Amino acid sequence: MARQVVRVLPGALIVLGVVFAVLTPPSFTGSPLFTAAPLIAAPLFTLWATAVTGAIAVLAVFLLQLFSGIGWRGEAVTELVTVVTVSGLALLINRVVRRSGAQLASARGIAEAAQRAVLPKPAERIGGLHVCAWYEAAQADAFIGGDLYAVQETPYGVRLAVGDVRGKGLGAVEAVAVVLGAFREAADTEATLEALAQRLERALAREGTRRDSLDAVEGFTTCVLGEIPPGADVLRLLNRGHPEPLLLHGNGDLAVLAPAEPALPLGMGEVGSWPDLVQEWAFPAGTTLLLYTDGLTEARDGAGDFYDPAARLRGRIFSGPQALLSALSSDVRRHTGGGATDDMALLAVGRPGERQPERRRTVPVVPRDDMM
Repeated sequence: MARQVVRVLPGALIVLGVVFAVLTPPSFTGSPLFTAAPLIAAPLFTLWATAVTGAIAVLAVFLLQLFSGIGWRGEAVTELVTVVTVSGLALLINRVVRRSGAQLASARGIAEAAQRAVLPKPAERIGGLHVCAWYEAAQADAFIGGDLYAVQETPYGVRLAVGDVRGKGLGAVEAVAVVLGAFREAADTEATLEALAQRLERALAREGTRRDSLDAVEGFTTCVLGEIPPGADVLRLLNRGHPEPLLLHGNGDLAVLAPAEPALPLGMGEVGSWPDLVQEWAFPAGTTLLLYTDGLTEARDGAGDFYDPAARLRGRIFSGPQALLSALSSDVRRHTGGGATDDMALLAVGRPGERQPERRRTVPVVPRDDMM
């Protein structure tokens, strides 16, 4: 409705200017309405439509002066010259806006290509699991920032990662590329999640030494690494300083998969060393794993209250990962009023199967000896 009103506004202003000039004494002028018409048309219409709008405005002023008997008085000439000048400026504005729009469209195309290359959308089914990923950048037209996700079928099962690189801009995108590149290579070769985490740690340290943009001291990446072995209804997670994943059951129950011990993010090996801890949870049929970055939990409403995904999702039932992420994204938008302050990456992985209405929440299982 608003778009339709704006598109007819230039013509409506010209008509209103004519009516105003006819119904008022000659000392009153409708030139503000005539000059406004081509200026409004300039950023909205094509060059040809803007030129037609300006010509109609100039013709309307000329005819009104001709039939009113004003003649070529100074005020009349000034009014006509003003409308002609503004119409010419409107054509110039139209060219500038169109050129800027073309440059923006080109930049958007490059950004979309970069996103597909660095952060490709995963397939809907990987290793017999339903998968859906969602990325929303806080900055309009940015498309990609410091958040990352990856899902990959490996000899050890389906492995996944969700992370958040410290910082913004190109430096963060470079770090995302480093982490994802290392994950895609190491996920197929490293036998354990602990070894996989150490490969990512070394990759960040190596690149931090090579590039000033990847600070070896201050740079870090929070990350959750996951593994879903083939033929087993279990889920293994290794959390390096990242927000706790959620496990949603088919009957509406929800479990927060908090790590037993906190750990520092990736890239902070110089601060200290500690053994990585892998925890195991039951992952039966009809269950969906949700991983996310802090852009979700740090989303605020008008009163400054943070978004709590566990409280908002508990008791709700979704048909699959895609329905879950779609509903979650819409709910966050309503919570914030559409104004996000940080990038947000979401990854949902569901095990297909018949939903069990009385299934209880999962309880963390003590890690196996061979994984310590």
